Amino acid sequence: MKISYLMLAGLASALSIATVAGAQTGAGAAAPAAPASKAAPTAPPLQLNSLDPSSRPDPFPPVNPKYFTASSPTVDTVNSFLKTLWGYDPTRIWRVEAIQTTAAPGVSKVIVFVSDKSPNAKVQTTAFFVTPDGKHAIADSSGVISFGATPFAETRKLLQDRADGATKGAAGKDLLLVEFSDLQCPHCKEAQGTMDQLAKDFPNARIIYQSFPLVEIHPFAFKAAAYGYCIQKQKNDAFFPFATAVFETQAAVTPETADATLKSAVTKAGLDPAAIDTCAATQAVKDQVNASIKLAQDSGVDQTPMLAVNGHLLPMTQIPYETLKTIVAYQASLDGVSTGAAPAPALSKPPTLGK
Repeated sequence: MKISYLMLAGLASALSIATVAGAQTGAGAAAPAAPASKAAPTAPPLQLNSLDPSSRPDPFPPVNPKYFTASSPTVDTVNSFLKTLWGYDPTRIWRVEAIQTTAAPGVSKVIVFVSDKSPNAKVQTTAFFVTPDGKHAIADSSGVISFGATPFAETRKLLQDRADGATKGAAGKDLLLVEFSDLQCPHCKEAQGTMDQLAKDFPNARIIYQSFPLVEIHPFAFKAAAYGYCIQKQKNDAFFPFATAVFETQAAVTPETADATLKSAVTKAGLDPAAIDTCAATQAVKDQVNASIKLAQDSGVDQTPMLAVNGHLLPMTQIPYETLKTIVAYQASLDGVSTGAAPAPALSKPPTLGK
Protein backbone atom coordinates (compact mmCIF):
# COMPACT_ATOMS: atom_id res chain seq x y z
CA MET A 1 0.00 0.00 0.00
CA LYS A 2 1.18 3.54 -0.58
CA ILE A 3 1.92 5.68 2.42
CA SER A 4 1.93 9.43 2.98
CA TYR A 5 3.94 11.72 0.74
CA LEU A 6 6.04 12.80 3.72
CA MET A 7 7.58 9.34 3.45
CA LEU A 8 7.50 9.23 -0.33
CA ALA A 9 8.75 12.77 -1.03
CA GLY A 10 11.97 12.77 -2.99
CA LEU A 11 11.29 9.37 -4.50
CA ALA A 12 10.32 10.97 -7.79
CA SER A 13 6.72 9.95 -7.16
CA ALA A 14 7.59 6.40 -8.02
CA LEU A 15 8.87 3.93 -5.44
CA SER A 16 5.86 2.82 -3.44
CA ILE A 17 6.84 1.97 0.13
CA ALA A 18 4.67 -0.72 1.71
CA THR A 19 4.34 -1.36 5.42
CA VAL A 20 5.87 -4.64 6.50
CA ALA A 21 3.20 -7.07 7.65
CA GLY A 22 2.43 -6.21 11.25
CA ALA A 23 4.89 -3.29 11.03
CA GLN A 24 7.30 -5.15 13.28
CA THR A 25 10.83 -4.05 14.05
CA GLY A 26 14.08 -5.97 14.33
CA ALA A 27 13.87 -9.70 13.81
CA GLY A 28 10.12 -9.52 13.22
CA ALA A 29 10.48 -7.74 9.88
CA ALA A 30 9.89 -9.68 6.71
CA ALA A 31 12.96 -11.17 5.08
CA PRO A 32 13.73 -10.98 1.36
CA ALA A 33 12.58 -13.82 -0.86
CA ALA A 34 14.92 -16.73 -1.24
CA PRO A 35 17.60 -16.13 -3.85
CA ALA A 36 16.94 -17.44 -7.33
CA SER A 37 20.49 -18.68 -7.74
CA LYS A 38 23.80 -18.69 -5.95
CA ALA A 39 26.47 -16.13 -6.62
CA ALA A 40 29.53 -14.78 -4.90
CA PRO A 41 28.36 -12.55 -2.04
CA THR A 42 29.01 -8.84 -2.26
CA ALA A 43 30.29 -6.70 0.56
CA PRO A 44 27.70 -6.10 3.30
CA PRO A 45 25.54 -3.02 2.65
CA LEU A 46 26.47 0.10 4.54
CA GLN A 47 23.96 2.00 6.67
CA LEU A 48 24.03 5.56 5.35
CA ASN A 49 22.12 7.22 8.15
CA SER A 50 23.39 5.62 11.34
CA LEU A 51 21.16 5.51 14.39
CA ASP A 52 21.98 7.06 17.71
CA PRO A 53 22.21 3.87 19.84
CA SER A 54 21.20 5.81 22.94
CA SER A 55 17.80 6.67 21.48
CA ARG A 56 16.93 3.50 19.59
CA PRO A 57 18.50 0.14 18.79
CA ASP A 58 19.06 -0.85 15.17
CA PRO A 59 15.58 -1.84 13.95
CA PHE A 60 16.61 -3.74 10.83
CA PRO A 61 17.29 -7.44 10.30
CA PRO A 62 20.95 -8.30 9.86
CA VAL A 63 22.17 -8.50 6.29
CA ASN A 64 22.47 -11.98 4.81
CA PRO A 65 24.92 -12.23 1.89
CA LYS A 66 22.88 -15.02 0.29
CA TYR A 67 20.28 -12.41 -0.75
CA PHE A 68 22.82 -10.61 -2.95
CA THR A 69 22.86 -12.68 -6.13
CA ALA A 70 23.03 -9.92 -8.74
CA SER A 71 26.29 -8.24 -9.67
CA SER A 72 24.55 -5.00 -10.66
CA PRO A 73 23.62 -2.56 -9.28
CA THR A 74 26.10 -2.40 -6.45
CA VAL A 75 25.12 -1.62 -2.89
CA ASP A 76 27.03 1.65 -3.12
CA THR A 77 25.04 2.70 -6.20
CA VAL A 78 21.71 1.88 -4.53
CA ASN A 79 22.72 3.78 -1.41
CA SER A 80 23.83 6.79 -3.46
CA PHE A 81 20.52 6.70 -5.33
CA LEU A 82 18.50 6.57 -2.11
CA LYS A 83 20.62 9.26 -0.49
CA THR A 84 19.87 11.53 -3.45
CA LEU A 85 16.15 10.89 -3.01
CA TRP A 86 15.85 10.71 0.75
CA GLY A 87 18.89 12.52 2.15
CA TYR A 88 16.98 15.77 2.65
CA ASP A 89 15.32 14.09 5.66
CA PRO A 90 17.91 13.61 8.45
CA THR A 91 15.55 11.36 10.43
CA ARG A 92 15.17 8.73 7.72
CA ILE A 93 17.21 5.53 7.94
CA TRP A 94 17.40 2.53 5.65
CA ARG A 95 19.36 -0.57 4.82
CA VAL A 96 19.67 -2.42 1.53
CA GLU A 97 18.63 -5.98 2.36
CA ALA A 98 18.77 -7.69 -1.03
CA ILE A 99 19.90 -7.23 -4.64
CA GLN A 100 18.71 -10.29 -6.53
CA THR A 101 18.69 -11.69 -10.01
CA THR A 102 15.28 -12.26 -11.59
CA ALA A 103 13.84 -14.41 -14.35
CA ALA A 104 14.17 -11.43 -16.72
CA PRO A 105 17.74 -11.37 -18.08
CA GLY A 106 19.73 -8.51 -16.61
CA VAL A 107 16.86 -7.20 -14.46
CA SER A 108 17.68 -6.99 -10.74
CA LYS A 109 15.32 -6.73 -7.78
CA VAL A 110 16.33 -4.43 -4.93
CA ILE A 111 14.76 -4.68 -1.47
CA VAL A 112 15.26 -1.90 1.07
CA PHE A 113 14.04 -1.64 4.66
CA VAL A 114 13.13 1.88 5.77
CA SER A 115 12.34 3.53 9.09
CA ASP A 116 13.16 6.68 11.02
CA LYS A 117 15.04 7.58 14.18
CA SER A 118 12.03 8.11 16.45
CA PRO A 119 11.39 5.57 19.22
CA ASN A 120 9.03 2.73 18.25
CA ALA A 121 9.01 3.78 14.61
CA LYS A 122 7.68 1.14 12.23
CA VAL A 123 9.91 -0.67 9.79
CA GLN A 124 8.71 -0.51 6.22
CA THR A 125 9.94 -2.08 3.03
CA THR A 126 10.19 -1.05 -0.59
CA ALA A 127 11.12 -3.15 -3.57
CA PHE A 128 11.99 -2.00 -7.05
CA PHE A 129 13.56 -3.38 -10.19
CA VAL A 130 16.63 -2.04 -12.00
CA THR A 131 16.88 -2.39 -15.76
CA PRO A 132 19.86 -4.13 -17.43
CA ASP A 133 21.44 -0.82 -18.48
CA GLY A 134 21.43 0.33 -14.85
CA LYS A 135 19.81 3.62 -15.80
CA HIS A 136 16.20 3.07 -14.75
CA ALA A 137 14.15 1.76 -11.86
CA ILE A 138 10.61 0.39 -11.94
CA ALA A 139 8.29 0.04 -8.93
CA ASP A 140 4.87 -1.57 -9.24
CA SER A 141 2.58 0.59 -11.38
CA SER A 142 4.44 3.80 -10.56
CA GLY A 143 6.29 3.92 -13.84
CA VAL A 144 9.92 4.17 -14.88
CA ILE A 145 12.28 6.63 -13.22
CA SER A 146 15.95 7.41 -13.61
CA PHE A 147 18.32 5.34 -11.50
CA GLY A 148 21.97 5.59 -10.56
CA ALA A 149 24.32 7.39 -8.23
CA THR A 150 23.30 10.71 -9.85
CA PRO A 151 19.83 9.88 -11.19
CA PHE A 152 18.80 13.41 -12.18
CA ALA A 153 21.92 14.48 -14.07
CA GLU A 154 20.64 13.61 -17.56
CA THR A 155 17.30 15.34 -17.04
CA ARG A 156 19.07 18.36 -15.59
CA LYS A 157 21.23 18.64 -18.72
CA LEU A 158 18.21 18.08 -20.97
CA LEU A 159 16.33 20.96 -19.36
CA GLN A 160 19.34 23.25 -19.34
CA ASP A 161 19.61 22.71 -23.09
CA ARG A 162 15.96 22.66 -24.18
CA ALA A 163 13.68 24.42 -21.68
CA ASP A 164 12.58 27.57 -23.52
CA GLY A 165 9.64 28.98 -21.59
CA ALA A 166 9.32 32.39 -19.96
CA THR A 167 11.91 33.00 -17.27
CA LYS A 168 12.42 34.92 -14.09
CA GLY A 169 15.04 35.00 -11.39
CA ALA A 170 18.74 34.44 -11.89
CA ALA A 171 20.42 34.50 -15.28
CA GLY A 172 22.50 31.36 -14.70
CA LYS A 173 21.21 27.80 -14.86
CA ASP A 174 23.15 26.30 -11.94
CA LEU A 175 19.94 26.11 -9.89
CA LEU A 176 17.21 25.52 -12.45
CA LEU A 177 13.55 25.23 -11.41
CA VAL A 178 11.37 24.26 -14.36
CA GLU A 179 7.62 24.35 -13.77
CA PHE A 180 5.69 22.15 -16.20
CA SER A 181 2.22 23.63 -16.27
CA ASP A 182 -1.05 23.91 -18.16
CA LEU A 183 -2.93 27.22 -18.12
CA GLN A 184 -6.26 25.39 -18.06
CA CYS A 185 -5.24 23.12 -15.15
CA PRO A 186 -6.87 23.99 -11.77
CA HIS A 187 -4.02 22.46 -9.76
CA CYS A 188 -1.54 24.55 -11.74
CA LYS A 189 -3.46 27.63 -10.67
CA GLU A 190 -3.08 26.51 -7.04
CA ALA A 191 0.66 26.03 -7.50
CA GLN A 192 1.40 29.64 -8.47
CA GLY A 193 1.65 30.77 -4.86
CA THR A 194 4.26 28.07 -4.31
CA MET A 195 6.26 29.25 -7.32
CA ASP A 196 6.13 32.84 -6.10
CA GLN A 197 7.42 31.78 -2.69
CA LEU A 198 10.22 29.68 -4.20
CA ALA A 199 11.34 32.73 -6.17
CA LYS A 200 11.58 34.69 -2.91
CA ASP A 201 13.29 31.94 -0.93
CA PHE A 202 15.86 31.03 -3.61
CA PRO A 203 17.24 34.21 -5.22
CA ASN A 204 19.86 32.26 -7.19
CA ALA A 205 17.26 30.09 -8.90
CA ARG A 206 16.41 30.51 -12.56
CA ILE A 207 12.69 29.74 -12.87
CA ILE A 208 11.20 28.64 -16.18
CA TYR A 209 7.52 28.25 -16.94
CA GLN A 210 7.42 25.36 -19.43
CA SER A 211 4.11 24.73 -21.18
CA PHE A 212 2.73 21.21 -21.01
CA PRO A 213 -0.87 21.54 -22.26
CA LEU A 214 -2.88 18.40 -21.54
CA VAL A 215 -4.83 18.62 -24.76
CA GLU A 216 -6.87 15.47 -24.20
CA ILE A 217 -8.67 16.99 -21.21
CA HIS A 218 -8.09 20.75 -21.67
CA PRO A 219 -9.17 21.71 -25.20
CA PHE A 220 -7.98 25.34 -24.99
CA ALA A 221 -4.67 24.70 -23.21
CA PHE A 222 -2.73 24.41 -26.48
CA LYS A 223 -3.97 27.78 -27.73
CA ALA A 224 -3.25 29.35 -24.34
CA ALA A 225 0.30 27.96 -24.52
CA ALA A 226 0.70 29.37 -28.03
CA TYR A 227 -0.44 32.77 -26.76
CA GLY A 228 2.13 32.44 -24.00
CA TYR A 229 5.00 31.82 -26.40
CA CYS A 230 3.95 34.77 -28.58
CA ILE A 231 3.80 37.05 -25.53
CA GLN A 232 7.19 35.82 -24.39
CA LYS A 233 8.67 36.63 -27.81
CA GLN A 234 7.48 40.23 -27.52
CA LYS A 235 8.24 40.71 -23.85
CA ASN A 236 9.36 37.93 -21.50
CA ASP A 237 8.16 39.70 -18.35
CA ALA A 238 4.66 40.14 -19.80
CA PHE A 239 4.12 36.38 -19.77
CA PHE A 240 3.61 36.17 -16.02
CA PRO A 241 0.78 38.75 -15.71
CA PHE A 242 -0.80 37.04 -18.73
CA ALA A 243 -0.61 33.65 -17.01
CA THR A 244 -1.99 35.12 -13.79
CA ALA A 245 -4.92 36.62 -15.67
CA VAL A 246 -5.69 33.30 -17.37
CA PHE A 247 -5.49 31.39 -14.10
CA GLU A 248 -7.79 33.90 -12.42
CA THR A 249 -10.41 33.50 -15.17
CA GLN A 250 -10.10 29.76 -15.81
CA ALA A 251 -13.84 29.27 -15.39
CA ALA A 252 -14.35 31.46 -18.47
CA VAL A 253 -12.09 29.35 -20.69
CA THR A 254 -15.05 27.66 -22.38
CA PRO A 255 -16.06 27.12 -26.01
CA GLU A 256 -18.19 30.26 -25.86
CA THR A 257 -15.75 32.61 -24.15
CA ALA A 258 -12.23 31.15 -24.41
CA ASP A 259 -11.04 33.49 -27.18
CA ALA A 260 -12.33 36.58 -25.42
CA THR A 261 -10.84 35.41 -22.12
CA LEU A 262 -7.38 34.83 -23.60
CA LYS A 263 -7.42 38.17 -25.43
CA SER A 264 -8.48 39.94 -22.25
CA ALA A 265 -5.51 38.36 -20.45
CA VAL A 266 -3.21 39.67 -23.19
CA THR A 267 -4.60 43.15 -22.70
CA LYS A 268 -3.98 42.90 -18.96
CA ALA A 269 -0.38 41.99 -19.77
CA GLY A 270 -0.06 45.22 -21.76
CA LEU A 271 0.15 43.79 -25.28
CA ASP A 272 -2.01 43.83 -28.42
CA PRO A 273 -4.39 40.83 -28.39
CA ALA A 274 -4.91 40.90 -32.17
CA ALA A 275 -1.17 40.64 -32.82
CA ILE A 276 -0.80 37.81 -30.31
CA ASP A 277 -3.75 35.94 -31.81
CA THR A 278 -2.19 36.18 -35.28
CA CYS A 279 1.16 34.98 -33.96
CA ALA A 280 -0.43 32.03 -32.12
CA ALA A 281 -1.97 30.76 -35.35
CA THR A 282 1.39 30.40 -37.10
CA GLN A 283 2.89 26.98 -37.69
CA ALA A 284 6.18 28.04 -36.12
CA VAL A 285 4.53 28.75 -32.77
CA LYS A 286 2.44 25.58 -32.93
CA ASP A 287 5.67 23.67 -33.52
CA GLN A 288 7.17 25.36 -30.47
CA VAL A 289 4.25 24.25 -28.28
CA ASN A 290 4.55 20.71 -29.62
CA ALA A 291 8.29 20.78 -28.89
CA SER A 292 7.51 21.83 -25.31
CA ILE A 293 5.11 18.90 -24.96
CA LYS A 294 7.82 16.60 -26.31
CA LEU A 295 10.32 18.01 -23.81
CA ALA A 296 7.94 17.22 -20.94
CA GLN A 297 7.52 13.68 -22.21
CA ASP A 298 11.26 13.21 -22.73
CA SER A 299 11.83 14.43 -19.16
CA GLY A 300 9.42 11.88 -17.70
CA VAL A 301 6.71 14.39 -16.78
CA ASP A 302 3.30 12.70 -16.66
CA GLN A 303 1.18 15.24 -14.79
CA THR A 304 0.84 18.94 -14.06
CA PRO A 305 1.95 20.85 -12.17
CA MET A 306 5.36 19.21 -11.97
CA LEU A 307 8.50 20.96 -10.76
CA ALA A 308 11.95 19.88 -11.94
CA VAL A 309 14.63 20.91 -9.45
CA ASN A 310 17.90 20.47 -11.32
CA GLY A 311 16.21 17.53 -13.03
CA HIS A 312 14.55 16.09 -9.92
CA LEU A 313 10.82 15.83 -10.72
CA LEU A 314 8.48 16.70 -7.87
CA PRO A 315 4.64 16.77 -7.99
CA MET A 316 4.06 20.19 -6.47
CA THR A 317 0.57 19.81 -5.07
CA GLN A 318 1.49 16.63 -3.17
CA ILE A 319 4.30 18.15 -1.11
CA PRO A 320 3.97 20.57 1.81
CA TYR A 321 5.85 23.78 1.06
CA GLU A 322 8.43 23.44 3.84
CA THR A 323 9.27 19.94 2.62
CA LEU A 324 9.55 21.18 -0.96
CA LYS A 325 11.80 24.01 0.19
CA THR A 326 14.02 21.54 2.03
CA ILE A 327 14.29 19.32 -1.05
CA VAL A 328 15.27 22.27 -3.26
CA ALA A 329 18.00 23.29 -0.81
CA TYR A 330 19.23 19.70 -0.52
CA GLN A 331 19.37 19.18 -4.28
CA ALA A 332 21.34 22.41 -4.63
CA SER A 333 23.81 21.17 -2.02
CA LEU A 334 24.21 17.85 -3.86
CA ASP A 335 24.95 19.74 -7.07
CA GLY A 336 27.33 22.12 -5.32
CA VAL A 337 25.45 25.29 -6.19
CA SER A 338 24.39 28.25 -4.09
CA THR A 339 20.70 28.96 -3.50
CA GLY A 340 21.22 32.58 -2.47
CA ALA A 341 18.94 31.94 0.49
CA ALA A 342 19.54 34.06 3.56
CA PRO A 343 21.09 32.09 6.43
CA ALA A 344 18.98 31.47 9.49
CA PRO A 345 19.46 34.27 12.04
CA ALA A 346 21.92 33.38 14.77
CA LEU A 347 20.82 33.63 18.40
CA SER A 348 22.65 36.39 20.24
CA LYS A 349 22.62 34.27 23.39
CA PRO A 350 21.44 30.79 24.33
CA PRO A 351 17.69 30.64 24.86
CA THR A 352 16.50 30.59 28.44
CA LEU A 353 14.46 27.56 29.41
CA GLY A 354 10.79 28.41 29.35
CA LYS A 355 11.26 31.64 27.37
